[in-house]
Amino acid sequence: MTIFSAQTQAAINFAADLFRQAKHAVSLTGAGLSTPSGIPDFRSTGTGLWSRDEPLEVASLSIFRTAPERFFEWFRPLASQVYFASPNPAHTALAELEKAGRIKAIITQNIDMLHQKAGSKTVIEMHGTMQTLTCTQCYHKVEAAPYLDAFVKNGNIPLCPNCKQTLKPDVILFGEQLPQNAWFKAQREARQCDLMLVVGSSLEVLPVAGLPMQALDRGAHLIIVNNAQTYLNVRADVVISEDAAVIIPAIVEKVLNG
Repeated sequence: MTIFSAQTQAAINFAADLFRQAKHAVSLTGAGLSTPSGIPDFRSTGTGLWSRDEPLEVASLSIFRTAPERFFEWFRPLASQVYFASPNPAHTALAELEKAGRIKAIITQNIDMLHQKAGSKTVIEMHGTMQTLTCTQCYHKVEAAPYLDAFVKNGNIPLCPNCKQTLKPDVILFGEQLPQNAWFKAQREARQCDLMLVVGSSLEVLPVAGLPMQALDRGAHLIIVNNAQTYLNVRADVVISEDAAVIIPAIVEKVLNG
């Protein structure tokens, strides 16, 4: 059993009370939720992916179209980390919260499918997914697993089984629009919810970073669990700047079992 400071325990208790009172709670999750599972985030100083690489030079749509081998060279270590990752206690706790009817949807900026692996059912993937690949030429879509296995182990760039052109992971690169259907669903959840839980997101990437503001503008409560400051800390009901893999299970335990 984890022993928390009096301040942190009070924040956990208050967050649990807000969940028990909520009629339509949703969660917005970012890369900080998956770092305990061994997947690096993008913006942390020294360890984030963008502290080592310039995103427009390795992860943009234009680079993928003109030099896909450059993208795949950068992408292979990340794909390997995602491929072998397992959900951490925060993913599992959120799935339990959904199963209990205490949370209606998870809006995620992550592409790692760890929410689904943990058992979450209603997951809105704002930045795409690694579950499928799409051909850049004929738009044939395939399940990613067998291609990713060969790519991670041997570096084989995935090719379309129909036309032999390059298959692109269905993740959103710089220069691509968000999936329209996912964006509409996320906005609807933000506008309908009476409580939003933000976990592991620095709320720096628009337009997703604006979703909590949409919720606040309609009177929703806001809980933020994130190691770094966000622009909405001053507006949140609860802010806990500690490890999500420890804090989220503690909140969920309090919600479900008192």
